[in-house]
Amino acid sequence: MKPRTKARSLALQVLYECDLTNHSPQAAMEERLKDETLDTNLVKFAYDIINGVFPITRQLDDFIAQHAPEWPLDQVAVIDRNILRIALWEFAVEGCTPVKVAINEAIELAKIFGADSTPRFVNGVLGSLANRQQEIRQKFKKVTSPEDGKTAHQN
Repeated sequence: MKPRTKARSLALQVLYECDLTNHSPQAAMEERLKDETLDTNLVKFAYDIINGVFPITRQLDDFIAQHAPEWPLDQVAVIDRNILRIALWEFAVEGCTPVKVAINEAIELAKIFGADSTPRFVNGVLGSLANRQQEIRQKFKKVTSPEDGKTAHQN
């Protein structure tokens, strides 16, 4: 597994755990890092994904639900939902990953963690969402707070 794919995998596992339990993302990540050896930059990348996706899960889910109408979101497997959330955050919210790369990485995670039909499902939903990338980015437009200089997502 490529290093950044491994970091995404780690973030996916943490988000999955948080979806199923009341564990905090921080506690889940700390527990995962006991079993993983990752370069500092990759740990930061995984944290960036977790800290980017976790607070806006509902808003990401709203966009995903619009592009998977035949699958009500509560019927989509938890792992599949989190794969979609990560990719959508990467290419449309944070803009840190090109669309094609984010989709390909999501498909790789789907092959590893999802059911046999998950890669095709993930590809279809993300392909539709990619067409709305600018609209989604506007929804999550970053604003910087003048008081502390920290970046937050306005939605």
